[in-house]
Amino acid sequence: MKHFEHTFVVNSNVDKVWKFYTNINHLKIITPKKMKITILETKNEVLEEGAEAWLQAKLIMNSKWHSKITYLKPYEYVDEMISGRFKTWKHLHKFNKINDISTEIVDQIDFQLHYGLIGKFFEWYVMQFLSEIFEYRKEATIEALRNDSQI
Repeated sequence: MKHFEHTFVVNSNVDKVWKFYTNINHLKIITPKKMKITILETKNEVLEEGAEAWLQAKLIMNSKWHSKITYLKPYEYVDEMISGRFKTWKHLHKFNKINDISTEIVDQIDFQLHYGLIGKFFEWYVMQFLSEIFEYRKEATIEALRNDSQI
């Protein structure tokens, strides 16, 4: 299992950040445009434990995946891939209140690729890809919260 972590701070209160991130449509704002993310199906626009979503995006090639919110409490939730490009994908999202106007956003991802040793060989590429995506997410989140983007 490989572990990736990304942390940054936004100048926004934790409740506003939580509201932004727990609306599934935030993915359209914080995902790099070149990935062309599409929410194919979901029954819950606002995330709740047990909510499922079917998504499509360009990850080298067009990919579809099915994910589920397996844990949710205020300021923390986990989405896990049920099916898709990864054998295992568990993404913890945490939002830590720093003060009334600042929030730390923490993303922790544990993943495993399909195909055994061949998959392990490509972990370095996935780590690099995640670093690029999460740097974009950081900038897009800061911009969206600064401009009070409404989803």
